[in-house]
Amino acid sequence: MIVVMRREATSEEIQHMVKRVEELGLKAHVITGTERTVIAAVGDKREETRESLESGPGVDEVVPILAPYKVASREVKPESTQVQVLGMKVGAGHLGVMAGPCSVESEEQIVASAHAVKKAGATALRGGAFKPRTSPYAFQGLKEEGLKMLATAREETGLAVVTEVMSPEDVPLVAKYADVLQIGARNMQNYRLLEAVGRTDRAILLKRGASATIDELLLAAEYILNEGNPNVMLCERGIRTFEAHTRFTLPLASVPYLKQKTHLPVVIDPSHGTGHAYLVPDMAAAAVAVGADGLIIEVHPCPEQALSDGYQSLTFEQFEATMKRCQLVANALDIGLG
Repeated sequence: MIVVMRREATSEEIQHMVKRVEELGLKAHVITGTERTVIAAVGDKREETRESLESGPGVDEVVPILAPYKVASREVKPESTQVQVLGMKVGAGHLGVMAGPCSVESEEQIVASAHAVKKAGATALRGGAFKPRTSPYAFQGLKEEGLKMLATAREETGLAVVTEVMSPEDVPLVAKYADVLQIGARNMQNYRLLEAVGRTDRAILLKRGASATIDELLLAAEYILNEGNPNVMLCERGIRTFEAHTRFTLPLASVPYLKQKTHLPVVIDPSHGTGHAYLVPDMAAAAVAVGADGLIIEVHPCPEQALSDGYQSLTFEQFEATMKRCQLVANALDIGLG
């Protein structure tokens, strides 16, 4: 249910209703909008509970949340959410760009990448320290040493650091070094991990599973939001279909659809979504055109020598050209890029 407070409701009345919601055995999520405050009361929706809340001080009305995902729904928060981390803004009219190599391979490589993507206009550095690989014999990442290298790159450039966390027990370690915790496609429905990152104060980039529906993606986000972390970005990174001409199928229709259903920012990953570097610039520009709030792009100093995903990584020069192209589209749509 949504407890809609009156415009003139005082902070004391709002806190009273939060306490009342919790006394009824529900979880309260306070969402402050531009005109009024609402309290999402998540849990049992018995009619007597609704009637009890409607009689509270400062309450305008209590309405049911129809969507299966509660806190992520625009029914609860009509205004678009903006996630801001250091100099990066994602959502509500701002397009955030996260770029860097698939894997952190050395300090020289990640620092050079950070300087290059920042020069081209990116406002966050992506790089994997823990790498989930299909084969147990493939490069698994440098782990904590890789995290330290990412932190060094942040110190030199001021870019926010985006990196993947793979298990609940690793969350404190990764959060110590990273600004944005990425939940990879393989872990989208790792509910204990979602709850663990939901208890942090870090922004979360939640990638859609390769075979997950949109509702399943939103319900995965709900696990994070339900733990009290409002800074969630959804990432469309392509789904598995019968097509073989690309690594995955990147459904850009997900962007306008999600923006109708949720207030959370929507990020597009054209690197994993296509699996081919030559397709990334076109799909990145197309993502901006359909209203994406962010891009996450793989960029490597020398893709042919990359330890992972070199075939879908852009060179520094290709990334710079891609950013210029995306800037033209963003300008046409009056979107702030960066």
